[in-house]
Amino acid sequence: MSSLGWLDVSRIDFYALLLLEPLHVQYISQREPDQSMGIVLQAYPAVVWYLRQTYPPIAPYIEACLELADPAPTPSRLRAAEIEVLDSMQDWLIYLLEPEKYDQLAFLSWDDASLLGMTDFQDKTVLDVGAGTGRLAFAAAPLAKAVFAIEPVANLRRYLWKKRAALGIDNVYPLDGLITQIPLPENCADILMAGHVFGDALEEEYQEMARVVKDGGMILLHPGTNADTEDDAHRFLLSKGFYFDIFTEPGDGPKRKYWKSVEKLH
Repeated sequence: MSSLGWLDVSRIDFYALLLLEPLHVQYISQREPDQSMGIVLQAYPAVVWYLRQTYPPIAPYIEACLELADPAPTPSRLRAAEIEVLDSMQDWLIYLLEPEKYDQLAFLSWDDASLLGMTDFQDKTVLDVGAGTGRLAFAAAPLAKAVFAIEPVANLRRYLWKKRAALGIDNVYPLDGLITQIPLPENCADILMAGHVFGDALEEEYQEMARVVKDGGMILLHPGTNADTEDDAHRFLLSKGFYFDIFTEPGDGPKRKYWKSVEKLH
């Protein structure tokens, strides 16, 4: 696995894993067990306890990793395992430790017009699902009536509140939630938008997004897929009647963006 290069993980204490939230631990439980994870879990029983308490179904994964562990690794092998595991979680760790650094990554510096030209945001109620550091939310906020930034990571919600204050924007409202569990009633939004969060549970995610969007409202997706990738998510979205176009993420190349007007039976 190649490193994202977002953080110098050699400077991060392994106990940073105690900041992981249930969603992260659930994703870990779905990985293939490996020796490096086993070595570090063996060396950090407090982390094992935390992972078990945070998401109990991870227990079989932990046991499988521990079975692979070298029972007496050298200090250099233990440190190499720590670095390997931390590096595999860079995207989570940057949210938990330095969200302001994530906000400065080059691929987020695309032109706001790429989003704002997709539909009319003026005086609309907007949901930004998987809001992260608010790249989409704060682009739409100057036009929108209100933007509800749905984000499951508590530290990112704190960052969104801080960023809202720093920018002097008073119509962005961070909320806890997932793309499959949006904490708002049906037919409440004129526009729903999402960045790289879409694609793990296609039908479930689509149905939940459609539930909260009004008849005639819009779903706008920027899932981060490469423009030349014919994957399951792309085929699924086309089957649901989405249109797509190409835009460029600086430093990361051409990507697809998708949109659809939601039509509901009366």
